[in-house]
Amino acid sequence: MLVITGTFRVPPANLDAARPHMAAMIAASRAEPGCLQYCYGEDVLDPGLIHVTEHWASRETLAAHGAAAHIKAWRAAWPALGIGERALTLFEAPDGEPI
Repeated sequence: MLVITGTFRVPPANLDAARPHMAAMIAASRAEPGCLQYCYGEDVLDPGLIHVTEHWASRETLAAHGAAAHIKAWRAAWPALGIGERALTLFEAPDGEPI
């Protein structure tokens, strides 16, 4: 399993405009084959900081995600929304277990 975790920033004044784009990205990504989890979360203490968590079944499914039309549309929206400071890290992990 691949785990991606990280953050990106949205100017706080643009959060309302960004939410529909984020929701569309999440819904389309969750529908992709091999997507095990796809989440964005707003930081409670740092307005505009969005935490990202993704779990993918394989590098092939992640590569397909990177080529999907919805990710291209999402990235095309970034300049108008002021999205920046993107920092994501990929980890390879064995299947997890509940704790």
